[in-house]
Amino acid sequence: MLAGRPNGGEHRRDGHNDDHRNADGSVRRPSPMAKSSQQLTGLTDREVEVLTLVARGWSNQEISESLYVTSATTKTHVSRLLMKLGARDRAQLIVIAYETGLVSAG
Repeated sequence: MLAGRPNGGEHRRDGHNDDHRNADGSVRRPSPMAKSSQQLTGLTDREVEVLTLVARGWSNQEISESLYVTSATTKTHVSRLLMKLGARDRAQLIVIAYETGLVSAG
């Protein structure tokens, strides 16, 4: 049997949820490790390396010098990361890197 909830979701009287919410009504979130295996799987080793450096705040020029590649190559790697990860900008790449555990604060 279902009882309506104020937020519009349905909650079964036996305590189970039918809509991705915990018993207390808070939204269930996937663990960062679950995101890691899903989001980073399709990346090459070089793309993971570039993503790590982007997440550390490095510029394209700094990445190019560190990896001994041209600026154009670095820009290509960043563009492919944006496309593969569905990110709109470098800021979202940084968030993905932290959420997946690729990098951590400190």
